[in-house]
Amino acid sequence: MIELEGVPELIDPVMVAAFEGWNDAGDAASTAVAHLEREWKGEVFAALDAEDYYDFQVNRPTVFMDGGVRKITWPTTRLSVVRVGGEKPRDLVLVRGIEPSMRWRSFCNELLGFAHELGVELVVILGALLGDTPHTRPVPVSGVTSDPDLAQRMDLEETKYEGPTGIVGVLQEACTHAGVPAVSLWAAVPHYVSQPPNPKATLALLNRLEDLLDLRIPQGELPEDARAWQVGVDQLAAEDSEVAEYVQTLEEARDTAELPEASGEAIAREFERYLRRRDGSPPGGHATADGTDTGSWLRDNPSGKTRPPRPPRPDADASGGSAGDDEDDSEE
Repeated sequence: MIELEGVPELIDPVMVAAFEGWNDAGDAASTAVAHLEREWKGEVFAALDAEDYYDFQVNRPTVFMDGGVRKITWPTTRLSVVRVGGEKPRDLVLVRGIEPSMRWRSFCNELLGFAHELGVELVVILGALLGDTPHTRPVPVSGVTSDPDLAQRMDLEETKYEGPTGIVGVLQEACTHAGVPAVSLWAAVPHYVSQPPNPKATLALLNRLEDLLDLRIPQGELPEDARAWQVGVDQLAAEDSEVAEYVQTLEEARDTAELPEASGEAIAREFERYLRRRDGSPPGGHATADGTDTGSWLRDNPSGKTRPPRPPRPDADASGGSAGDDEDDSEE
């Protein structure tokens, strides 16, 4: 039995989750949830026991000084609640942590236990993967689900992915088997500039989440950070003729593939988002599209800061492989 003390009765709650590690290229997904926590002043009400799910030789604890006292932060997954105001207030249950090292099924069952106790109506899991997408174009974000009815009702893709998966795919399937509607939103991060942070991809995930849940998310400094990130990558790419040529090739492929999608419907969606913002009041290694693993694990970032440093030099031969930007191949 899960005891939830101090958590008020929630209004139409939706759980939004993200996990650092293989599912989080450029830290885009975990930074998106950290942004929601910061902007809406989320209060942590629960944390999973780190001893149950993490290998501390893989995800090491960190030591810090607090008023002259040494303390340790353990890698874990935390849950917080935020209330979104407006004409139709609702609550978001935010889940942010690190992909567990072990006991994934128990991990998912524990999160689903919280979801059940809180009356969560929908689970949205954010992820980011490496792809053959140019940094100069809008970040592709695919929305996928295993539920055919949900796919039709929310204009999502019914996932057909087969291959290696991470905690995002496992949690989504656990939700499906438990009868909890679940959606995954995946942002494609350029594989040649995959180092975190990537505020442009974070912003794209938040914009898609806005559309999915029909709410307004305060963007804070993210638009400015995204512009600064792109300018920095532009400058560094221009210094290397091979990288510049490669980016141009990606641009041409992307523009050709998306030409049919420059429809009135797409333009209308962007215009609706503009109107909503204008009229609203302020209130490790990574997955690739082909499912390969690129290596390192990431740590939790309690600060949730998104302002990027000067971007590292793009590497045309970056490991992790190239990944197609076909949204139907997004990992579930």
